Amino acid sequence: MTLAGVFERLAGAEAPVEFTAYDGSRAGVPGADIRFDVRSPYAVSYVVHSPGALGLARAYVSGMIDVSGDMYTALSTMQQVLGDITPRDKLRIIAAVARDPLLRAAVTRRLDPPPQEAPFSRVPDWLRHSKKRDAKAISHHYDVSNTFYEWVLGPSMAYTCACYPEEHSTLEEAQFHKHDLVAKKIGLQPGMRLLDVGCGWGGMVMHAAKEYGVKALGVTLSKQQAEWAQKAIADRGLSDLAEVRHMDYRDVTATDFDAVSSIGLTEHIGKANLPAYFSFLYGKLKPGGRMLNHTITRPDNLAPSMKQDGFINRYVFPDGELEGPGYIQMQMNDAGFEIRHQENLREHYARTLKGWCDNLDEHWDEAVAEVGEGIARVWKVYMAGCILGFEQNWIQLHQTLGVKLDDNKNARMPLRPDWGV
Repeated sequence: MTLAGVFERLAGAEAPVEFTAYDGSRAGVPGADIRFDVRSPYAVSYVVHSPGALGLARAYVSGMIDVSGDMYTALSTMQQVLGDITPRDKLRIIAAVARDPLLRAAVTRRLDPPPQEAPFSRVPDWLRHSKKRDAKAISHHYDVSNTFYEWVLGPSMAYTCACYPEEHSTLEEAQFHKHDLVAKKIGLQPGMRLLDVGCGWGGMVMHAAKEYGVKALGVTLSKQQAEWAQKAIADRGLSDLAEVRHMDYRDVTATDFDAVSSIGLTEHIGKANLPAYFSFLYGKLKPGGRMLNHTITRPDNLAPSMKQDGFINRYVFPDGELEGPGYIQMQMNDAGFEIRHQENLREHYARTLKGWCDNLDEHWDEAVAEVGEGIARVWKVYMAGCILGFEQNWIQLHQTLGVKLDDNKNARMPLRPDWGV
């Protein structure tokens, strides 16, 4: 049986895509907006030998499968007509290609993963988030190329969920609004001191300094992020108020901050380390100080916090772990924070990712030249897949606001939220 025949058997004869293979076989709808091209028999080896959908991702990242058309539409369509590749599907594929010597030879050979996959070994949970391993994980994801990130993220260089104040708001407007929302939730005022952990390229630090006159310290494990941020701070004349250091948040010795922001770091901390993490942040605050935790979450805590054989863990966020919003709140609460507000920005992250996907498409040739086609492909499929994840409620984004009560148990909060909700 040809590869097109295998595809047709799995997806159905009326699948609204075009499928072509290196053997000349075709299936689906000629001229469809989405086309899948299998360029090597070894793509089948990846599919057969890899768990779940990881094999398809490996084949795409390596260039053995090409996708023409909008990636989000391609993933959405294939989810509808194909779904997850089950062990039974793999047996059907093996049986179908057994009579083809070339395919049979390809399937019997187990290929090494593409070089873009993080070369991390499995370790016990208690070893996973050591300082050295966390630094490697962060470097794998963030020390790609500042120029590449500028193309994808846009001028804000904010690699976290934006918050769209209006339907017609642009990505840049939404990122400004997100930083301002955080600033208002933690009650920034001129003269205050802010600690921003996992500060990325310094967006929150610079916003706090420029818009609120706050003395802000940001820390990141990414050397490239820190270098970019420090230059941006100097270029914008904010060096008297803003600073970004290349360091682990656990090594911050300063204390008595008026506010703390954690925007997109909790995902890297690890479930077992959350009690210590929130206790550390609690200890950095003055009485009456507020902490805003902004993190990707999952809808429940019924599954493991990390899918070790998943595409995102292997290629994008090594050792990343997601918890449900209730679990995050419980850990903050147990660390001493009084929880004052929580909201889900799930739909905002889907829209943010769409903006990033558009940016990557617009700069595709430059991105490939800058970081290589393999990494560009990783980002293309990762971001498009995450749009689906947020739209279909596989993942969420929660902001949770906590306060460190003063000695009189006063939260020093207004009777009603004053940040425009």
